[in-house]
Amino acid sequence: MEPASEPTPAEESAEDAPFDPHNIPKKYDSQTLEWYILKVQVNRETTIRDALLRRIKMEGLDDYFEEVIVPTEDIVEFTRSGKRKVVKRKLYPGYIMVKMMLQDDSWFLVRETPGIGDFTGTFGKPTPMPAHEVERILSVAQPEEDSKGEEPQLKTAIPFNAGDRVRVKDGNFQNFEGEVDGIDEANGRVTLIINIFGRSTPVELEHWQIEEI
Repeated sequence: MEPASEPTPAEESAEDAPFDPHNIPKKYDSQTLEWYILKVQVNRETTIRDALLRRIKMEGLDDYFEEVIVPTEDIVEFTRSGKRKVVKRKLYPGYIMVKMMLQDDSWFLVRETPGIGDFTGTFGKPTPMPAHEVERILSVAQPEEDSKGEEPQLKTAIPFNAGDRVRVKDGNFQNFEGEVDGIDEANGRVTLIINIFGRSTPVELEHWQIEEI
């Protein structure tokens, strides 16, 4: 009986072939920089953004990332003494935005950064933000001067919600009580429903003219 012949390379099974990490199919391999939304821990948005930026630099993946932001807007607040101050308010607490090239390395870096939950998307797959949505958010987060060179009008932080019971503390309706019906942050005004001579009457006041009961 003749001995069995040695198997040729073509006859070797795939299991016997040497492991080549370069042949592993990539999960993500985008060559385009796009905006994505990341879910993060609430009240730690800025800290987590800074941590992600540090990791990007440490891992040498700067080419995969262009920008990481916490969307905010400037609003006007008033202290108890009536002093005006401009502060930043988060547009979407619990979320940050990142403009990146979605590849396996960049995906893993994001997912392994403490405080980041996941990308927003469908069926567990990161979904890029539509261009019009990015433009809308950035126009609020990074307002530009108007055509006359004037600064954009800031919203006023109004510490009331529709349905709140309040008391008027200044003006013609002082000491009247009513219910908040509408809020105009752009102009810092509040619409109340006040009972006047037995009739529910809408009255518009400056937000500082009322106080919570």
